Amino acid sequence: MATIFSRIISGDLPGTFIYKDELCVSFMSINPIARGHALVVPRAEVDQWTDLHDEVSQHCFAVAKKIGQAQKQALHCTRSALIIAGFEVPHCHLHVIPANSIDDVSFANAAQHVDFTDLAIVAQLIADNFN
Repeated sequence: MATIFSRIISGDLPGTFIYKDELCVSFMSINPIARGHALVVPRAEVDQWTDLHDEVSQHCFAVAKKIGQAQKQALHCTRSALIIAGFEVPHCHLHVIPANSIDDVSFANAAQHVDFTDLAIVAQLIADNFN
């Protein structure tokens, strides 16, 4: 059975996308730790990041870096944090999180609800600064 991320990637479930290419996508988290929290997800349905093919792994990290740079420009945060936890969904995903302090990167802060209008606005801001 396809993971929730595969279903978002295929369009079966809605997602607020920032970026798409042949190897990976980036879309906004619906349980953000901080405003602008994005996920980078390989199209290949691989559970653990350590099992990704090197080409896909390197590409996902390069995209995450560009997302992080775009977050800093768009949201004026001092850092962009990167977390790979992998327990929530059995499909590798990189959390790219705008942060101004270590408190901004705690999963305890994950929102239970999200304003989808704001999510779309922030996704566009990040996409506009993606280089």
